[in-house]
Amino acid sequence: MKKPIPVIAVFDVGKTNKKLFLFDEQYKIVFERSARFLETVDEDGDPCENLESLRLSIFDSLREVFKNQDFEIKAINFATYGASFVYIDEDGKPLAPLYNYLKAYPQSLKDQFYNTYGGTEEFSNRTASPVLGSLNSGMQLYRIKYEKPELYAQIKYALHLPQYLSYLISGEAYSDITSIGCHTNLWDFTKNEYHEWVKKEGIIEKLAPIVACDKVIPAAFPGNNYAVGPGFHDSSAALVPYLVNFHEPFILLSTGTWCISLNPFNATPLTAEELENDCLSYLQYEGKPVKASRLFSGYEHEQQVKRIAAHFGTDTIAYRTVPFDAQLIEQIQQMDKNKVFADRDLNDYPTDIMAYHQLIFDLVNQQYVSTNRVLKGTQVKRIFVDGGFSKNVIFMNLLAAAFPDLEVFAAYMAQATAVGAALAIHKSWNTKPLPNDIIELKYYAASAVLK
Repeated sequence: MKKPIPVIAVFDVGKTNKKLFLFDEQYKIVFERSARFLETVDEDGDPCENLESLRLSIFDSLREVFKNQDFEIKAINFATYGASFVYIDEDGKPLAPLYNYLKAYPQSLKDQFYNTYGGTEEFSNRTASPVLGSLNSGMQLYRIKYEKPELYAQIKYALHLPQYLSYLISGEAYSDITSIGCHTNLWDFTKNEYHEWVKKEGIIEKLAPIVACDKVIPAAFPGNNYAVGPGFHDSSAALVPYLVNFHEPFILLSTGTWCISLNPFNATPLTAEELENDCLSYLQYEGKPVKASRLFSGYEHEQQVKRIAAHFGTDTIAYRTVPFDAQLIEQIQQMDKNKVFADRDLNDYPTDIMAYHQLIFDLVNQQYVSTNRVLKGTQVKRIFVDGGFSKNVIFMNLLAAAFPDLEVFAAYMAQATAVGAALAIHKSWNTKPLPNDIIELKYYAASAVLK
């Protein structure tokens, strides 16, 4: 009988895709399982995650892999989307829905908060958090305090989603710096501690103790002797493999629904202009600030591809592998560069492929501005692009042309977010040295097409 492979299990829980991965000691995927969790609605009829479905899926997935004789689970960790709290009582049971971070926030309560704590500009500067309503997760807790005092009184802990999933397995409640440090309104970046409002409002009593990202907890879940990580905010997890593998200054452009330019070599305070333009700071797993800028490009790409397909009578799938055509870009450069694609008339384009090149051209123009906000004044020489747009050759060629003085790479790594959560607790389960070959890079030379 062959010896079971030592593995780490990582749950990567996104808004739409939720997966369990098993990685071996070289961080190669040896097993994966997808799940579509049910959605539900909160008391206002707004859509939200079904916590019970999520909990059952976690346990079912673990039971399945524990039964598999091919693997020996050494550790478990979690990476999930941020800005989402689970409110638990003394017995660890959820007290409320997992409110959607896009849920509308009452203007009167928002005004009350910012008027009390120094105004939007000063407050946002100190917390590195643009004013985002429910997407500032601390504001969700503030809202419960004032709108639902009975519920608030029952809350033992407000756990960000990664820490709640960790709690399900370990039975220990902790807070994690990567979740606290992602536009939550909770952390004062100028003092490197919770903002004073957290203490004045008594919110701090509802927050579990902060634990280091590489700390592990013994599991309460039945099974072998394995360690449980405290969980990670997904954007911060995706950065870990790059920080482990590359030490010269770089920017990671993490692309998906959001395109986030992460510069872990820029800790300068955010300016008012940067905050107004959707810049923020994260805290990476070592507790250091990471300046970031965001664009909603993945979502915009999805919507505009539907518009192109409807106009030209094509299928959206046709645009997944469109080759780069420099001649089309030369024609596009003669057109108005100051428009966003949503404002363009598709009748101006003789073919759908030209329209698609225009869409990517416009998105890269916006990306250039966004990335520059966190690039300027730093020694960065490389941009690594991971996620969906790294596979788009039009996007990559145009991005390389937009940054001719930098080396631009498409970075291919199977499941960067999950790998990052695994690497963060490497020493707790893996006796082998950290691998240096888990990221495959493809270099894109700057072309002359944008000159």
